[in-house]
Amino acid sequence: MTPTTQPIYPQKIVFSEADRAEIIQRIDFSLSTGQVALGQNVQEFEANFAQFVGTKHAIAVNSGGAAIAIAMHLLNVKDQEVLVPTNTFVATASEVLLAGGCVRLVDTDPKTFSVSLNALKAAVTLQTVGVNIVHIGGIITPEIEAIRDWCQAQGLWLFEDAAHAHGSSFNGKSAGKFGCMAAYSFYATKVMTSGEGGMLVTDDDDLAAKAKGLRDYGKPQPWVSYYTQLGSNWRMSEFCAAVGVVQLKRLPKFIEWREKIANFYTQNLQNSPQITLVLPPEKSSWYKYIVLLPPGVNREQIKAKMKEKGVSLPGGVYETPLHQQPIFQELSDQFPLANDVCQRHICLPIYFSLTEEQAAYIVECLHLVLSEIM
Repeated sequence: MTPTTQPIYPQKIVFSEADRAEIIQRIDFSLSTGQVALGQNVQEFEANFAQFVGTKHAIAVNSGGAAIAIAMHLLNVKDQEVLVPTNTFVATASEVLLAGGCVRLVDTDPKTFSVSLNALKAAVTLQTVGVNIVHIGGIITPEIEAIRDWCQAQGLWLFEDAAHAHGSSFNGKSAGKFGCMAAYSFYATKVMTSGEGGMLVTDDDDLAAKAKGLRDYGKPQPWVSYYTQLGSNWRMSEFCAAVGVVQLKRLPKFIEWREKIANFYTQNLQNSPQITLVLPPEKSSWYKYIVLLPPGVNREQIKAKMKEKGVSLPGGVYETPLHQQPIFQELSDQFPLANDVCQRHICLPIYFSLTEEQAAYIVECLHLVLSEIM
């Protein structure tokens, strides 16, 4: 095996020369016109993203967490119980708590790293009002429609944390179209980025109008000086929106290339007896390419040996489930499936500027490292 001459990064953002030029042009327009907040770039980003997802409304905010926060306020979770996967990013649960709600954690489905319908049925109580479901790594669980139908039958709302799922779909329906609302993130590590930023999407006219007010301290319109809701400063800047507009144009190409790399990984790893691949049932954003290691294998040793060969592996999804986080210590810790998969998975580098040659080198390194350890 020939060592790589260039380090392979866990992830990398790509801005072409043409993209940089358009972003600069858009930012210059904002500076020259004085539209630095809730102006043309934000409005264009919202319209284009709503069209991309297929929802009536998209409300731009300053983070994916802000989108969740607004949704939890609109869903009135104060003193109510919400089912949340224990295998997720902290904001999926913390925004429930910050809105005054109660979190009941749910164990993990090893096939999707999300939650199963049976796990939700086992967790639901008379106090439960809704479900926060997360499309981990861009994978939409094949049970999503059954989960939606069960929620409706139980009188529960379904909210989608789609922070990983830009472009993911199931049965022809985009992530963000299964629940009453959905949150997207445009943080620097995501499939597309605005630097910082998020988007709340919905088909509900009333929820959309209230969300626009909440992001601006509760004003019903940006130009008025009275407040009808208790909101906060969750606005997206024109500068972030300028980046987002340009990145959204490139998103189909980003996903197409990620899928090509993912297919290469699958073709060259699926027959390996030591590992199990966590693959989407249908179209994925391929935010992460997840590999389950055999029980008892030291993940940190594998990551260290890969790094010695010039391959830095990205973070897992997630290496520490919520019930093991210090701020959630008071919540139940009986989640054997999450405990298992969270401690024995890795993710492989997958991004737009990763070459096929680099992907081949990563596969070669992984086979070699596994043979050394097993």
